[in-house]
Amino acid sequence: MNSHHEEKKVILRRGKEESLRRFHPWVFSGAIASIIGNPEEGDLIRVETSQGEFIALGHWQIGSIAVRVLSFTDEPINLSFYEKRLTTALAARKAIGLLEAGQNTTFRLVHGEGDNLPGLVIDIYGDTAVMQAHSVGFHTERHTVASALKNIMGENLKHIFYKSETTLPYMANLGQENGFLLGGNNVDDIAIENGLKFHIDWQKGQKTGFFVDQRDNRSLVEKYSNGRRVLNMFCYTGGFSVYAMRGGAECVHSVDSSSKAVDLVNDNIELNFPGDQRHKAFAMDAFQYLQSMPTDDYDLIILDPPAFAKHRDALRNALKGYTRLNVAAFRKIRRGGLLFTFSCSQAVSKDQFRLAVFTAAAMSGRTVRILHQLHQPADHPINIYHPEGEYLKGLVLYVE
Repeated sequence: MNSHHEEKKVILRRGKEESLRRFHPWVFSGAIASIIGNPEEGDLIRVETSQGEFIALGHWQIGSIAVRVLSFTDEPINLSFYEKRLTTALAARKAIGLLEAGQNTTFRLVHGEGDNLPGLVIDIYGDTAVMQAHSVGFHTERHTVASALKNIMGENLKHIFYKSETTLPYMANLGQENGFLLGGNNVDDIAIENGLKFHIDWQKGQKTGFFVDQRDNRSLVEKYSNGRRVLNMFCYTGGFSVYAMRGGAECVHSVDSSSKAVDLVNDNIELNFPGDQRHKAFAMDAFQYLQSMPTDDYDLIILDPPAFAKHRDALRNALKGYTRLNVAAFRKIRRGGLLFTFSCSQAVSKDQFRLAVFTAAAMSGRTVRILHQLHQPADHPINIYHPEGEYLKGLVLYVE
């Protein structure tokens, strides 16, 4: 047994502190010369240079990323530390005008490295916060973070739902639980985004229950939908579909392989446009739908697939998947149509995604112009010292 007063720390190899001097928030296992104090996964650990100088504090984890840095200052990591970090994150959301009363009750409050809390995600839906740990460190700290969150949000926050079952799969021995850390009774599951209402299924839904990161891109779809026949592939809860309806689309078709998603999109359409006959939803495989649908049926198509590549080794297949998907859309879209095409795979770079879409355009033989290059919104900030935080890529294409 190691004694309590023995400090847990890692000593870096010579010269390996350079990336930390540039405030990159990860320490890779290959950069470590020695480990002192027998840390367990999730423990707080000091990082020192080969000369024994302090350089960072972070959460220890097993894997190629060995430490996720919480602070480059030697300070206690406690309730008031988290309160400071969350206060800063909230101020940034206020600064970009996301907390306008009545218009938006949904936004991302904490985006991991982008808010200097690597391994933590917090999304706000009305008076509920959904908290997700992507590291054992934040799983261990969940109650402290929840207290800090309650303290800074005050009366605006009634419920905190902790949802990390899917994000910490390799450590089943942690006793995974999805559940409320605060509140939990009479929860209102409706959140408002740009004046539109959405049922949020944080208990069973993907990620935290809603893809908050497409807010700005949904608004762009709305802007271009007037009089168009819209196809929303991989519709999930139907975010793009609801915006297209408000934008004046002639018809909107939503497709998802999950029948549960199709029920959700129908509920969300009904919530905003009761009895409107312009919308139809289909539970069907994406490739099958694209292959079997008539040519020239749609003049606005949205392709927002789930991450095809979760890891680098899946990259080649992922790029093939994006190409195949986009070829099908290019071949079928009407002349003068608009294609919104996305990748949310962090392993796929902007250039690789672009290349896959270019290849698809060339294979289909259509003339294609880029109108917009899209990315994640301002409440999913990218830490300037951590460019890997840019994961959502999109193109809006005009197809002749």
